Amino acid sequence: MTVKLAVVMDPIQSINFKKDTTLAMLNAAQKKGWQLFYIEQDGLYLEDGKAMAIMQDLSVEMNPQNFFTLGPESRQSLADVDVILMRKDPPFDLEYIYCSYILEQAEEGGTLVVNKAASAQRL
Repeated sequence: MTVKLAVVMDPIQSINFKKDTTLAMLNAAQKKGWQLFYIEQDGLYLEDGKAMAIMQDLSVEMNPQNFFTLGPESRQSLADVDVILMRKDPPFDLEYIYCSYILEQAEEGGTLVVNKAASAQRL
């Protein structure tokens, strides 16, 4: 069974290739044969009480000139992925809080959420 890993992050085209730990984690997951999906924070939403996202298939390479490839956008339930990495840099604004509520809903549906916003808020 292939693990489906979604990542919620800042726009991937703006990350620093040399320093970005999210890219390193995605590369390691891809090497294990995991299927990757890319989500931007504003792509998360609720539909009839279900956590949903506008996501894209993602592949990564350790090539600074061409380090990612995105597939077409699709609307999918977050219950369809096994793991979600929350890698969006805060500010703790309303959009970030809304995002954390949606990810909590995904967690209630059985998806593992890693680096969740609620954990950072308790510090």
